[in-house]
Amino acid sequence: MRHFGQVGRVPGDPILGLLDAYRADPNPAKLDLGVGVYKDAEGITPIPQAVKLAEQRLIATELTKSYIGGHGDPLFGEQLLRLVLGEHSPALSEGRAGCTQTPGGTGALRLAGDFIARCLPGRSLWLSDPTWPIHETLFAAARLPVRHYPYVGADNRLDVAGLLATLVEIPPGDVVLLHACCHNPTGFDLSHDDWRQVLEVVRARELLPLFDFAYQGFGDGLEEDAWAVRLFVEALPEVLITSSCSKNFGLYRERTGALIAITADASSLQDVRSQLAALARNLWSTPPSHGAAVVATILADEQLRQLWQQEVAAKRQRIAGLRNGLLEALQPYGLAERFAHIGAQRGMFSYTGLTAAQVRRLRSEDAVYLVESGRANVAGLDAERLDDLARAIARVVSD
Repeated sequence: MRHFGQVGRVPGDPILGLLDAYRADPNPAKLDLGVGVYKDAEGITPIPQAVKLAEQRLIATELTKSYIGGHGDPLFGEQLLRLVLGEHSPALSEGRAGCTQTPGGTGALRLAGDFIARCLPGRSLWLSDPTWPIHETLFAAARLPVRHYPYVGADNRLDVAGLLATLVEIPPGDVVLLHACCHNPTGFDLSHDDWRQVLEVVRARELLPLFDFAYQGFGDGLEEDAWAVRLFVEALPEVLITSSCSKNFGLYRERTGALIAITADASSLQDVRSQLAALARNLWSTPPSHGAAVVATILADEQLRQLWQQEVAAKRQRIAGLRNGLLEALQPYGLAERFAHIGAQRGMFSYTGLTAAQVRRLRSEDAVYLVESGRANVAGLDAERLDDLARAIARVVSD
């Protein structure tokens, strides 16, 4: 008997497939703007110096490789809560905030999906259109009904009016996933006034906000990027937040993240945490230790924390410089105004406005790889080759 004879083949992940094509391309001038990782001027995803120093300390002092428990490293949870919610958050002082460590932000999203499906049955989950493609598959795997609200229109502009018009029609009790900052894939973020309007609708419709907070520090600053999350936590009794340490700590392969639950009171928090622990037990049992220990070590040590903050700021400033540099390179072709949104967007990604046909031409003619939606990883740009890229863009948009 052939047990696997009827197993079909499914398409590979489009972004990882793009990486495979990039690696196979023999062109020495090829440029990878597809995969969402930060790169330095040499095209390397570096290990922050603060991480290296923390790892050296851990190697010298670690005494055991035993399990760290269903909710993860307690010091990691304590420090991450302060980083996300702020040192003086009422939710912290009132014992209404809990942190469950997960394998990356992706694990936190899946845990949130399973929690909603089990404990809040019948709720739909609303995603922005567009959103990170894995959101779609993660929540479908959790068997949640997924629906969408407008975010960026066909004119490649933020559609706040469409967003609000849809939110006011969402059934009470449904869950709305919101990108806290550095929206993936578009790079378009809501203003403070926009966020206040969203909050009022969420409160009036009694919706449950689920924040995806994967890029803290990559937008306007570690504190500034947490503004919307803290606004909602202070105004609402219940909020879910997924946090990732992949980008700001450079811990991509260590899979370090967390699901933060804010509840109406301390007793409810224990009920929710019991459910999360039970769900996590059947997903990954206990989370990996190393990345969380690195984060906890950095955040609990003043010198390491300051060094890490400086490194995050340097990454953020480099990305902003690349955005502005590309706009300057497009200026001679009369395209700076057409692509001005690249300078206004935040974080690693840009919805460039390039069509799928133009993206394919960039790939075949110039070995420039980006997602067919037009999303580009700005952190993958080479500052020395912005003129070449601008010339290629000008050619494909003018033909």
